[in-house]
Parts: sequence; structure tokens; C-alpha cells
Amino acid sequence: MLNNIIRFIENTTMIGKSKMGGRLTRWVQFWLVVFALFAIHSGNVYAQELNARITISASGLPDADQQLLQTLQEQLTEFVNQRNWTSHQFQPSERIEFSMMFSITERSVDEFRGTLSVQSRRPVFNTSYQSPVLNHLDRDVVFRYVANQPLQFSENQFLSNITSLVAFYVYLVLGLDFDTFSPMGGSDFFRIAQNIVNQAQNAPEPGWKSFESRRNRYWLAENLMNPALRQVREALHQYHRLGFDRLSESVPTGRGEVLKALEMLSSANRERPGSFIIPVVIAAKSDELIELFAPASPDERNRVFAILNELDPGNTNKYQRLRQ
Repeated sequence: MLNNIIRFIENTTMIGKSKMGGRLTRWVQFWLVVFALFAIHSGNVYAQELNARITISASGLPDADQQLLQTLQEQLTEFVNQRNWTSHQFQPSERIEFSMMFSITERSVDEFRGTLSVQSRRPVFNTSYQSPVLNHLDRDVVFRYVANQPLQFSENQFLSNITSLVAFYVYLVLGLDFDTFSPMGGSDFFRIAQNIVNQAQNAPEPGWKSFESRRNRYWLAENLMNPALRQVREALHQYHRLGFDRLSESVPTGRGEVLKALEMLSSANRERPGSFIIPVVIAAKSDELIELFAPASPDERNRVFAILNELDPGNTNKYQRLRQ
């Protein structure tokens, strides 16, 4: 649980602003230049965008099945972290932090069933705090896997449900992260995610089709590419780049910008009530918002409570802290 976001940001800001002596600073700058030139000369320019932690839990299955899934876990980790998913250049310190946690509960021959939890985080400017961007549970996880099976993936062809599933969430994480840094910056990645959905329309596994549910991968991709829900994506930029990234300079200013982002989400919800992407966004932000606004003015707390109660009515009791 978050302790106190404001205090945390204030403390880590002091760390971020600590001054080195002039001689030490010049020494560090010199070696940074040397290292950069060496990396370019040797061709060691990092391209991988992700620092993913992938785990597969299957405690209820036989040991042999768990060993098989351990191999899959290693393959998926390499598949995600060693693949170049974009044309952008990322240094190791810039890689996006995210996790995928499979919980496998059933096996039938070579078919596995379970759930997948996907979480991603984004750094807050001038602090060491990581703000959650995605915290989503996919309950429609079904895939086939046998020993020594190679992991094959194509953006334009459905080859395997496990790789399409993982790649879909990789592009979702990339798109959301890019949206937080620039308005609508993740469009290219959401477009690829939607294409993965389109390629999976004839797949027997669940989660890809519009008629199966209103809360699955199909609707995540549809909502993120739907012009009527543009405000949701604009709110991500407002929330992070204009809000949280300013908290180290001025808590009231940053908090005010975050409130504007919530008002944008409320407007989008009125425009398209029941859209899946809105509760997905709130699921990642709710705890953080309570911590951020708990020390705010009564007026701000009441406004935030009203919006969260509208967007996430199932957790009204959780938001009562804002009214105390």
C-alpha cells in the first residue's frame, strides 16, 4: 500500500536534487561521454524497451506440469525482454517496468487455463516514485503448450494464443506509457494491439471477440482506438505529465492538474457510459488518488469523491476516506 505520496515525493525530490561537487560533476560528465561514445562505436546501443518480470504459478498442478510451465516462463521472459517492439532507442534505465503474472488452475492434455495479471509503472519526474499505469486482471487465459515448443509471433498472422496474448499486453503497456508522456502518443502501439485482436477472430480461445463479453481484449483495443473516448487517453497525459510530474515543484498545482484529468474521465464516461477502459484506468489509480487527495482541501476531496463514486461505484466504501 502507498504510505503517503506527497511525503514520499517531497523526500525523494530532495534526493533527486542533491548536489555533487563541481569537480565530481565534471568527472561524471566526462565518463558519461566516454561511455556513450564507446557504446555507439561498438554498436551496443540498447533497443529493448521493456524490463518485464514474468511469472507462472501453477501450485495446484502436478510437479511435471509446473516444471513444464517453468520452461515456458523462461521462454516468455526472453521473448518479451529480448525482442525489439518499437523503433525507439531505450537505455537500460529507461526501460518500462512491468509484470505479467499467470495463475494456471487447469490442464487438459496440452491446454492450460487460468488468469493473467498485468501491471505497469511509470517514473514520476524528479523523484524515485513509480506511479501505476496499468493493473489489470484478464480472466480469459487459455493456451496450448508442449515441451520444447518454439514461441512464434507475427503482428499480421495468428500463430499461437500464448504469444498473441503476451504481445497484445506488451503493446497495450507501451501505448499507455507513451500516452502518459505525450498526448495520444501511444496510437501506433494501440493500432498494433487492435490488429492482433483482428487476427485472432477465428481463434478458438476466449477473450478476442466482441460478442463474448463487454470486458475483454477486444473492447480494450476498441475503446483505446475509439475517437469518442479520446478524452480517456488525453487524461493519461494530463494526469502524469501535467499532474504527477509537477508534484515535486508544487503539490497544489500538480494535484489540481490530476483533478482536471479525473474530470476528463468523468466527461468521457458520460459520453460513453459503460466503456471498459475507464474502470481499467481507475483500477490502477484508485489507491494512489486516495493518498494524493486525503490531505487536500475539503472542496477538492469532495469533488474527487464524487467522480470516483461515479466511475467506480462498487468501491464507494473505499473512497469514504476522502470525506473524513
